[in-house]
Amino acid sequence: MKISELVDQIAETTDASKTDTRKVLDALVEAMTTAAKKGEEISLPDFGKFKVKDVPAREGRNPATGDRIQIAASRKLAFTPAKALKDALND
Repeated sequence: MKISELVDQIAETTDASKTDTRKVLDALVEAMTTAAKKGEEISLPDFGKFKVKDVPAREGRNPATGDRIQIAASRKLAFTPAKALKDALND
């Protein structure tokens, strides 16, 4: 689903304008990004949790040449679905 399709569906369901719906979605993404940058957990009941996880530096291989390379440490955002979402997917 693309953002435009999501905006259309939410606007239709809530009787809100598409412009207002897009503003709310943009604000949601911005708030979630800010929280993730701070390392905070983002919990959406009945949907799931987003957690920031630290990935340590490690050694890898360049797939084109086979040479060993150092992969720098990084942070990633991991998603864990809520039970309600899992149940909805497995009806």
